[in-house]
Amino acid sequence: MPLRLLLDRHIFLCACDVPEKLPDATRRAIASAANAVTVSAVTAWEIAIKCATGRLDFPLEQWEARIIELGVDTLAVKPAHGIEAGQLPRHHTDPFDRMLIAQARREGLTLVTADRRIKRYDVATFRRA
Repeated sequence: MPLRLLLDRHIFLCACDVPEKLPDATRRAIASAANAVTVSAVTAWEIAIKCATGRLDFPLEQWEARIIELGVDTLAVKPAHGIEAGQLPRHHTDPFDRMLIAQARREGLTLVTADRRIKRYDVATFRRA
């Protein structure tokens, strides 16, 4: 059965630069043509902020090329996502992760993440095989 996946920042960056660091099941799921794989606009925003503050080195001018290279779609932030994120319980305070949780819930996506705190939410997460 095809999966509809939403990659978080960490998974996206690994898939771009060091895919060998991803678990085999995750790498296969991202690479599978049968699966719909998505990266959120909020991930681009998070990466840009971390680059601007010196906490991350990513070639922002290559964003589109990286998306094309990975063969993933992008997901815009909608008002409904913002409302959902604002209403989530405060299990996790990171605004980027909260938006990804909201987007995954609203769009019926499975969130691919290594962040264990996200499992406290009612959101589908990718289970490694």
